[in-house]
Amino acid sequence: MPRYLEDYAVGTSDELGEIRVTAEEIVAFAERYDPQPFHVDADAATRWPFGGLIASGWHTAAMMMRLMVDRYIDGTTSLGSPGLGPIAWKVPVRPGDVLRVRARVVENRRSRSKPDRGSVTFEVEVLNQNDEIVMTVENWVGIVRARDARA
Repeated sequence: MPRYLEDYAVGTSDELGEIRVTAEEIVAFAERYDPQPFHVDADAATRWPFGGLIASGWHTAAMMMRLMVDRYIDGTTSLGSPGLGPIAWKVPVRPGDVLRVRARVVENRRSRSKPDRGSVTFEVEVLNQNDEIVMTVENWVGIVRARDARA
């Protein structure tokens, strides 16, 4: 069922499911996009302060985005995003971690010049299986179609 601008009520918060992190995915992502030793080589990673293989922060962000698209942002009503606010990686993500995403709507504003759409601002947290916040995106803005363009 499509999710329109009117469906993102300010103050609401949603949990968006889980995604399991594997060593193979950590290495594959990092080999292509962030080939630092602590992301691509489990043996070398033991010599870094993290003590072992960890996911790239950008991989964590990509996993967050997957859950956002699968469970929160509707593919037929989303019109993209003009950007995001501060992003922070707080706790290393390791093989075997199970991540979940929590999104809270902090602003919902209809466009005056294009009333068939509006912007929704979210605060997003990514948590691991121990309820530790591993990543935050403070102001993630999405442009979303309105159900009623006349409102």
